[in-house]
Amino acid sequence: MTAKPGVTLSRLISIDAFRAIVMILMIFVNDLWTLIDIPGWLEHVSADADGMGLADVVFPAFLFIVGLSVPYAIESRSKKGDTNTTVFFHIVARTIALLVMGLFLVNSESYADNAILPKDVWMILLVAAFFLIWMAYKNPESLTVKLLRAGGVLLLAILAALYKTETGNGITAMGIHWWGILGLIGWAYFIASCVYLFSAGKPVIQVLALVFFMLFSSASFLDWLGPIESIKKYVWIAGDGSMPAFSMAGIITSIAYRNLSSANKKFWILMVLFAVVLIGFGLLTRPVWGISKIRATPSWTAICSGIGILGFLVMVYISDIRKVASWYNYIKPAGTSTLTCYLIPYIHYALIGLLGLSQLPEVMRTGVPGLFKSLIYALLIVSVTGLLEKRNIRLKI
Repeated sequence: MTAKPGVTLSRLISIDAFRAIVMILMIFVNDLWTLIDIPGWLEHVSADADGMGLADVVFPAFLFIVGLSVPYAIESRSKKGDTNTTVFFHIVARTIALLVMGLFLVNSESYADNAILPKDVWMILLVAAFFLIWMAYKNPESLTVKLLRAGGVLLLAILAALYKTETGNGITAMGIHWWGILGLIGWAYFIASCVYLFSAGKPVIQVLALVFFMLFSSASFLDWLGPIESIKKYVWIAGDGSMPAFSMAGIITSIAYRNLSSANKKFWILMVLFAVVLIGFGLLTRPVWGISKIRATPSWTAICSGIGILGFLVMVYISDIRKVASWYNYIKPAGTSTLTCYLIPYIHYALIGLLGLSQLPEVMRTGVPGLFKSLIYALLIVSVTGLLEKRNIRLKI
């Protein structure tokens, strides 16, 4: 489906700005482990608790943004003349890239201390391999680039061979586990993109898909899927349906955003109602399964989807209604080179361990000063990403 004439590229600022803010929050909450004595509501809630903190909302918001971007991305490729088949294979290639990165990163958590290659060195080389393979090269078809990418693949294979856990060695010791953040993003992106692509973006199909994934998640928690439980280890929907549900909510919001003017009251009424319905479902069903990110309960999925919609509406109001966008320039790299921004901390933490650098003084890691430290850290990562971006060093899948 196509956007209406009134839809311009400037409207994308709201999506990129929202993505940038969520990316900064992701780096911020991922750095909280370095702090002492901070408010519990900022951190992840334990698996057996009924509730959620700020950290439990960030990842769902990112999956929601993945959905926001899907209609624009597919339409862009279609305008270039790509057929549905070509677009599908592009979706598959991006998904594989995310799954591979997610698989290696999630297995890094089990890397043995007595491996031949120290973990910090292994991590730095791993991120380097990602860049060699998936960097946005200026001349992707040149022999030099092909050799660099081949070198990245070879390096990745060597790192897989050198991988070691307490119970095994090599790539066979790697497990899927929970796929990691990037892996889950990959599955959600793949499923949501395929739904949108092969339904020609029909709004009713997107809504039905969201309902299906929410019902699938609910059925899983109600133990209604017993008869097909045996196939779960071979084929299943990521997060029992919760992960693609976030992205489908984003796609539905994106369709409304593209086809209705942000100055149109109907857009605001529909989106607020959409958010209220989702949050209402989450709160009403909370006694059944509770709110939990670790268990990916339907209540958590619905409430976070609603929060994602409201967060995006704030960005639309700021950029479209109030026409305030200059502030976004300071954090733009987090919205345009998001994957690069996400991976840089892995290098930083590995370098700290490799060089034997000590943590900052405790007073700078405790309470409010510590929170400022993590926020400044996130903004510094964005600045580094921006500097790399200016030198054409950024990942693109």
